[in-house]
Amino acid sequence: MALKATIYKATVNVADMDRNQFLDANLTLARHPSETEERLMLRLLAWTKYADERLQFTRGLSAEEEPELWLRNDYLGIDLWIELGLPDERRLKKACSQAAQVALFTYNSRAAEIWRQQNQSKFRTYDNLTIWYLDDAQLAKLSALASRSMTIQATLQDGLIWLSEGENNLEITLDNWHTSE
Repeated sequence: MALKATIYKATVNVADMDRNQFLDANLTLARHPSETEERLMLRLLAWTKYADERLQFTRGLSAEEEPELWLRNDYLGIDLWIELGLPDERRLKKACSQAAQVALFTYNSRAAEIWRQQNQSKFRTYDNLTIWYLDDAQLAKLSALASRSMTIQATLQDGLIWLSEGENNLEITLDNWHTSE
């Protein structure tokens, strides 16, 4: 018998002072049986970082041809492709060739640093790629906010992300490993 996804509901209020973007959204996230709660919450953080009414979660782990999130335009082109993890070069090349902008959220300290060293020279060839890194300690604190029903307030300013969920407050700093120029 196949395991089913676990559904999480998130009401998110985003105040992005850097982009002058203010948004309230009711989101539904499906956690694949093989997905960790940390990865699920990183997807939610990625959505928060690039919050937009048209930014959508895809089928994620269930669909290799799709990113984790995407922002499609009216012509079915991809304005923003958001990926998680440590993809191989072919996946990054595909994303950068299909989307106007690509954002990659990396995590897992030991593996991420090795991956970065092995691929750093290749990043320069992609002028529409931004890579964000979240260290293990912050990811653990972020995943502690997870619940099947969440109400999250998010404020983004000067590169910092402040999250609050009930009585829990968290400040997130994403390290920028590569910025498109």
